[in-house]
Amino acid sequence: MSDRTAPLAVEELRLLVDSGEIDTVVLAFPDMQGRLQGKRFDAAFFLDEVVAHGTEGCNYLLAVDTDMNTVDGYAMSSWDRGYGDFAMRPDLTTLRIVPWNEATAMVTADLAWADGSPVTAAPRQILRRQLERLAEHGYTAHAGTELEFIVFKDTYEQAWDRGYRDLTPVNQYNVDYSVLGTGRVEPLLRRIRNEMTGAGLTVESAKGECNPGQHEIVFRYDEALVTCDQHAVYKTGAKEIAAQEGVALTFMAKFNEREGNSCHIHLSLRPTAEPGRSAMADTDGTMAPVMRHFLAGQLAALRDFSLLYAPNINSYKRFQPGSFAPTAVAWGHDNRTCALRVVGHGPSLRLENRLPGGDVNPYLAVAGLVAAGLYGIEHALELPEPCEGNAYAAAYDHVPTTLREAAGLWEHSEIAREAFGDEVVAHYRNMARVELDAFDAAVTDWELRRSFERL
Repeated sequence: MSDRTAPLAVEELRLLVDSGEIDTVVLAFPDMQGRLQGKRFDAAFFLDEVVAHGTEGCNYLLAVDTDMNTVDGYAMSSWDRGYGDFAMRPDLTTLRIVPWNEATAMVTADLAWADGSPVTAAPRQILRRQLERLAEHGYTAHAGTELEFIVFKDTYEQAWDRGYRDLTPVNQYNVDYSVLGTGRVEPLLRRIRNEMTGAGLTVESAKGECNPGQHEIVFRYDEALVTCDQHAVYKTGAKEIAAQEGVALTFMAKFNEREGNSCHIHLSLRPTAEPGRSAMADTDGTMAPVMRHFLAGQLAALRDFSLLYAPNINSYKRFQPGSFAPTAVAWGHDNRTCALRVVGHGPSLRLENRLPGGDVNPYLAVAGLVAAGLYGIEHALELPEPCEGNAYAAAYDHVPTTLREAAGLWEHSEIAREAFGDEVVAHYRNMARVELDAFDAAVTDWELRRSFERL
């Protein structure tokens, strides 16, 4: 089955089920954190019933915290509303084999209410809406996400039992671009690469990174929704493969005081009428007016949309001077000190947003990029001059430094309300409130070390 790629046609799946090669189908949707939530079906039942009718899931799945605790403050789901169901409808264009789970296929679901209307605050629907707005202007978006992770020799269970302390990374030193360093963990990297290929993703490369045990696998860009679906499949699959190999890997934004896990997002536009042509580049290969407006919109909305790019308490630990994670609301040509980097030439000209970390929900982040760009286009914003030097040391506006600051900017943002609507703004403001309340109530290891004896 290694030569099969996504999307897998329903007819092909039926043949695989009839031959006994597939017996399980996972139907899953991305939750607020970008995690896949759903059910495993008997494959024959999936074909006979779920393909046509979908299934149901409790609507609390878009109204819980990271620990799956029910929390208050969400309009769509609560004890007062009875925690009913929403419909999970398979998007059959996403049907794929997942080689790391025996005899298993997977398909991504869209969420709808009982009357058939979409669940507005669902991440996949949020992205769909922004792509529809972009289509009204005559463009499609292509995106690529670059996820970094850190691998440990410990299992996930051992890491849990140790409170995630004193773990052993698979590399003991900086292996950035080191062929020797990646060779030390190549059996794992190779298995992830090959099995993601079997799931229909197009692997480009793997390389070492700076933090001990840190690596990156990069996949070819695609249409924005396709890229986000693949991102979610890859992130889940990489963890499952690691667990099967007796190791653990983390995508958290900042595991320790060294380099964090980034998820740089590249985005470009194409005219809907001419899908083979870049809308970003002018005939001489320089930035076209639409790209200049689109990039100016990124700058204008960057602080307001930071909640979409950095959604967790830990996300903001990355934003340190000289860390290759941005602190300045600035753009530059191939300048890694800026939050927004313009790279590529001619047809490959594109922007890179360097804010997101490995913990990002790709659907929300790409929706933010598209919405910010549309704001720039619709208001014909002028692009300021690029940063030519060290943006860390220059006098630019600073990206938010805490989730609290980002949540406040998001809540009061007219740009956000214009693009996403009051329901989405309120839903994700409450998500931030829940995380902040939990963090404010927690007693950390840092406090214990400094206070237990000495204060």
